[in-house]
Amino acid sequence: MWVDERGSEVLAVPECRRLLAIGAKEHRHGHLGVPQDGAPLVLPVDYAVHGPDVVLRIGEGLFHQVDGRLVAFQVDGVSQMGDQSERVWSVLVQGLAIEDGENVPTKHVPQPEVVDPGERVVRIRADVVTGRRFPTSPAPAGV
Repeated sequence: MWVDERGSEVLAVPECRRLLAIGAKEHRHGHLGVPQDGAPLVLPVDYAVHGPDVVLRIGEGLFHQVDGRLVAFQVDGVSQMGDQSERVWSVLVQGLAIEDGENVPTKHVPQPEVVDPGERVVRIRADVVTGRRFPTSPAPAGV
């Protein structure tokens, strides 16, 4: 285990993949970072995991902004540790977004919780996977 200068535990790729899978199973929302002219766009999304990659179901408008482009996906959570403490974790996946509805089994396609989720299935190749885990801060006295 490696701890960075701020006290965060830097996670190995297998642990990052495990946390991604847990987040998907728990139906956590992730955040999709999309490159734009001027400033990046970050949107909440529902996701699933297929092999090492992240899978999204999105609408046409967003699809045209991400297809064939490098994007970022992040999901965060809290884990109970063996000593009854809590640790916050965050996993970041960076990679190429490609349409892949034909190769992703239906059970690996997320069911977004929005009214009109769209029908495009996009796979984010997990080219770079990083993660951190750190203890939660105690609540300030009197709160």
